[in-house]
Amino acid sequence: MMIKERNKKERGRVCLKSIFCLFIMCTIMYGEAIKKIGTSSAVFLRIPAGAKGISMGSAFTAIADDGSAMFWNPGNITAQSKTSLFLHYSPWLPGLNYNYFGLALPVEPIGVVGVNIVSLRTDEIEITTVDAEMGTGETYTAASTAIGITYAKKLTDRFSIGGNVKYLSERIFNSNSTGFAFDIGTMFVTPFKNIRLGVSISNIGTEMRIKGDDLNSYVDIAPGQKGNNEEIVAQMKTDAFTLPIIMRIGLSWDLMLSKESRLTFACDGNNPNDNAQSLSVGMEFAPLADLIFIRAGYNELFLEDAEMGLTLGAGLNLNTLGYFDLSFSYAYQGFKYLGDVNHISIELKF
Repeated sequence: MMIKERNKKERGRVCLKSIFCLFIMCTIMYGEAIKKIGTSSAVFLRIPAGAKGISMGSAFTAIADDGSAMFWNPGNITAQSKTSLFLHYSPWLPGLNYNYFGLALPVEPIGVVGVNIVSLRTDEIEITTVDAEMGTGETYTAASTAIGITYAKKLTDRFSIGGNVKYLSERIFNSNSTGFAFDIGTMFVTPFKNIRLGVSISNIGTEMRIKGDDLNSYVDIAPGQKGNNEEIVAQMKTDAFTLPIIMRIGLSWDLMLSKESRLTFACDGNNPNDNAQSLSVGMEFAPLADLIFIRAGYNELFLEDAEMGLTLGAGLNLNTLGYFDLSFSYAYQGFKYLGDVNHISIELKF
C-alpha cells in the first residue's frame, strides 16, 4: 500500500513538472514572437465574467467552480454535479452594460455540456456631424456578442479537460464583424493536499474585419476625364485583426482552519497576445462552512502601465428546502483612471 501511494505521488510530481515546463516554454516562445500591445479585435472577450472570480483578482483558473467556469477554464465545468444557471451583470464602464449567461448540465456518463452568452452593449448614442454638432436627432448603438457551446469530461478522478466553441459578432451602427473562436482548459487536482492546477488558452480563432454600409463612399475613378460617373459607390476595406488570445496558468490552495472554516489562496499567470505578461492573486475566506464568503485580490501585478488593481467582494450560499441551491456574489473592481465597477452574480443549482 505504501509503495502504491509513493508511486502515485511520484506520478503526480512528474505530471506537475511536465505541465509547468510546457507552459514556460510556450510563454517564452509566445512572448518573444508577438508583442502587439492593444492591437486585437473583439477585446470584450477579455472582460472577466462572474463576481466571485473578479473579486479574487481574476485568479480563478485553478478554482472556476461556478457557472462562469466556461469563461475562465472550460475544463472545470465538470465540478458541476447539478444543473447550473448562472447570471452576471455589471455596468462595465460609463455608457456600457456587460451581461453573462451560463447554463451547465451534467449528462452522465458523457460529461458536462454548457451554453454561454456574453453581451456588451452601449447606451443610445446621439449622431453628430460637422453640420449638426449638437446632434441630428438620430441615435445609434454598438454591441459585441459571443455565443458559446461547452463540453468537458473527467478523464480520471483528478484530471478533467474541456473546450468551448463560440460565435463572435461586433456591430456599430450599420457595420459589423463576425468570427469564430475556441477555448480549451484543463484542471488537475494534485497529489499534494488541497492544491489544484488549472491551465487554459482562450480565444484561438479567426481574424475579424469590419464591413458594412457605413464604409461606403462615393468616388470618381477618373477625375481627369469629362463625362464619366463621378459618384461610383465604393467601400473602404479595413484591416483584419487577431482575437485577444490569452494563456492562463493558475494554482490554488485550500487551507482548512477548522471543520467549518476555510481560507483559499489563488494565483494566476497571464500571457496575452495584445499586452505584456502579468500576475493575478486572490483569496477567499469562508468562516461558516461555505455559507458566507469574504474575498479580495489584485489584478495586473508586474504589468507596466497597469489599469486594474484592487478587487473586493463577498458571497452568500443558500440551500432552499433541499430542492435547489442559490448563490449571490458581489465584486468591486478598482481602476486607475477609469471609473470603478460593481459586479453582481446569481447562480441557481437544481
